[in-house]
Amino acid sequence: MGHERNILWAAHSVHHQSEDYNLSTALRQTSTGFLLSWIFYLPLALIGVPLAVFVAVASLNLLYQFWVHTRHIPKLGWFEWFFVTPSNHRAHHAQNLVYMDRNYGGVFIVWDRLFGTFQEELDSEPPIFGVTTPLRSWNPLWANLQFYAQLAADARHADSRWDKLRIWFMPTGWRPADVALRYPINKPDPGQFRKFEVPLSLTQQMYVGVQFSLYTLLGSYLLSNGEILPWPALILGWGWVASGLFVFGMALENRPSALRLEGVRLAANLPLVALAPIAGLWPANSLVWAALLVYTLLSTIAVYCARGHFTRLAGP
Repeated sequence: MGHERNILWAAHSVHHQSEDYNLSTALRQTSTGFLLSWIFYLPLALIGVPLAVFVAVASLNLLYQFWVHTRHIPKLGWFEWFFVTPSNHRAHHAQNLVYMDRNYGGVFIVWDRLFGTFQEELDSEPPIFGVTTPLRSWNPLWANLQFYAQLAADARHADSRWDKLRIWFMPTGWRPADVALRYPINKPDPGQFRKFEVPLSLTQQMYVGVQFSLYTLLGSYLLSNGEILPWPALILGWGWVASGLFVFGMALENRPSALRLEGVRLAANLPLVALAPIAGLWPANSLVWAALLVYTLLSTIAVYCARGHFTRLAGP
């Protein structure tokens, strides 16, 4: 979005990378927003806004924006003039030129109408969802790092020290002239846009789905106990989750190295479980070791049975 800064867009881009538009898109949030969001919220505390008011308004704003991420609700008549709706928020998520930098409102759309950033969803121009530099990956870690990596690469390649610094704060899409000339970014034509798809067998989908569900449980455990767990436990636990999600992302992309990485992940569970009680992640328990043994055995058998699917679809 052209009215934002490069570093702010890099933090917010995860929400816009989705090439589908449904309620799960609302749950697709950046992991680095906290690094910069306080800059905008701190003045509210300084001018004396009560904490209860801030929490109530922030919660309403967040919850309201969940339901507007759907393609199944059409335009809502007069409601469109005052409130953010699925229709005008679809335009906000579109990469079509006519919809770029439009409909920033969270609850009320009147501000966009007042300040000239409103754009109605057009029947003649169906929204094409996603960002102009496609993610082309299912890896959640790369989804969060993609634009930071691009900014870092451009800063490294820039000849001017001033450009190396200001690239982080310039409008979204700005690149030093010398870098843009030597390292052009070829953005696909929206008219020829094709959603990112990777062929996966049912066996692969089921295996990754089960593994992801188990890691979701681990992530839920960490979230629910975050205030009482010591820092070493949190670092170990979230590192465990992040590394697993990285491997699952490789598997969903059918990378040739996915099977090898999955073997490494399963083998790494042994030292990780040994470290868990030392770090304070959970108490030492023979039941945990028994569960790990069964889990590793079943996973290994499943990987062995599915290896033909991975090899055949991944190719050379």
